[in-house]
Amino acid sequence: MSIQDNLNKINSQLPEQITLVAVSKTKPVSDLMEAYNAGQRIFGENKIQEMVEKHEQMPNDIEWHMIGHVQRNKVKYMAEFVHLIHGIDSLKLLKEVDKQAKKYDRIINCLLQIKIAEEDSKFGMSLSDAKELLTSEEFSQLNNVNISGVMGMATFTTNNSQIEQEFKRLKTTFDELKSILHSIEIISMGMSGDYQLAIDCGSTMIRVGSSIFGSRNYSN
Repeated sequence: MSIQDNLNKINSQLPEQITLVAVSKTKPVSDLMEAYNAGQRIFGENKIQEMVEKHEQMPNDIEWHMIGHVQRNKVKYMAEFVHLIHGIDSLKLLKEVDKQAKKYDRIINCLLQIKIAEEDSKFGMSLSDAKELLTSEEFSQLNNVNISGVMGMATFTTNNSQIEQEFKRLKTTFDELKSILHSIEIISMGMSGDYQLAIDCGSTMIRVGSSIFGSRNYSN
């Protein structure tokens, strides 16, 4: 099936309130343009340099999402155009985003990355970390970032009940944080293999790559 067919199939199954982020990391611009021509406008990349290069070559009405782990020293390269940063896992990083956004007189939308997986390899904050951040004096002084929700990555496992438990943990965390910061509305969870389950557990934004673009070739 073509990229357009894949997109149409996924979109036809998605509830209206779900935002689809097409995860385009490692894929050539020609693939992204095929998705763009099929109507997709939100693309997610996990390397800032790659996202910058694609942004320069592609139409201006695209929303670029940074979905990978963010290094503070690279924030400046995307501050001018990034629409949403999914992986905010510390106040230090948030302050850097605020500082760089200010240079362009922008407010950058951010999601707090919450650690819901058992795996040590996943980044993220605990619920208490996130609460502490949102209620801190330092956070209240940041004017160029907007915390618009939470993001989480489930454990890489075939055990669906574990994944479901982790997704529900993110939904509970979201509910608690929303009582502190009413502006948060996004729950970014669910990928190609488990987005249906994520939606059932309350996700509002899914990150889908291989189901749209086919499997990845990491050797190139």
